[in-house]
Amino acid sequence: MASIKELRLRIKSVGNIKQITRAMEMVASTKLRRFQDRAVSSRPYAEEIAALVQGLAGVLGSEATDRPLFNEGAGERVCVLLVTSDRGLCGAYNTNLFAELERFIAEQGAAGVSEEQLDFYVYGRKGYSYLSKRGLNVERFLVEPPLESVDFSQAAQTSNSLVSTFLSGSYKRVFLLYTAFESMVKYVPRAVPFLPIEEEAQEDEAAASRAVSDVILEPDPETIFDHLLPRHLEVRVYNALLESLTSEYASRRASMKAATDAATDMQGVLKGQYNRLRQEGITKELLDIVGGVEALK
Repeated sequence: MASIKELRLRIKSVGNIKQITRAMEMVASTKLRRFQDRAVSSRPYAEEIAALVQGLAGVLGSEATDRPLFNEGAGERVCVLLVTSDRGLCGAYNTNLFAELERFIAEQGAAGVSEEQLDFYVYGRKGYSYLSKRGLNVERFLVEPPLESVDFSQAAQTSNSLVSTFLSGSYKRVFLLYTAFESMVKYVPRAVPFLPIEEEAQEDEAAASRAVSDVILEPDPETIFDHLLPRHLEVRVYNALLESLTSEYASRRASMKAATDAATDMQGVLKGQYNRLRQEGITKELLDIVGGVEALK
């Protein structure tokens, strides 16, 4: 059994770890609120622009769906924008994302796309490290600016780069692999198609088309469609980055809270052992004193 001195040192060490995890939990909570507000406030805009693009596509019909962005590219390769974290200590956030990545790779393999035909655009050092160890091709590692500092203009640049490589014939499909934020305790890794733009369900398209046809469009629908389409893709990339950041800090906050609670429990157990051992020492000393007094009588 540990001595009183060893227990005292262990209690102090656990207390120091508890202070660190509590501080990290508070930092994660602050950043979580900031990114959550941005992600939630951007959703109505993203949904509205997606509905408008969908409605205009319904109005234009084959004029829209015959465009290159609505059809598979000429290449044989597949590109994936993977969004991970730069740091650890965020629970199972990256682990779950990599599990979804492996499922996606297996799915592409079943569709005839080998691992050698996959190229990755990567946000986050954890993703870059995983892909490098896995032997997968990292086409571009987006390290500057850091993910936390990315604004809409940088997300737009990433989107435009993906669109340019797709239109050049390098890839036949482009995917986004990120973690969708659903609630404070639920964040789900997803691999969603980015290019070509997939047509929505016919009923939804018809409803959106009727909604667009009820308004006067100035200039013509085709011109508006050409201006909205790039912005729609940019918003999708930006939302994927925001939701990934929000999910990361929600996971980090939960992980640090669990670590703080575990340190509190461990401290309680160690203090109990310390108090029992200390009481045993005091009792032994009292018995020695009483025994000595009795011996002197």
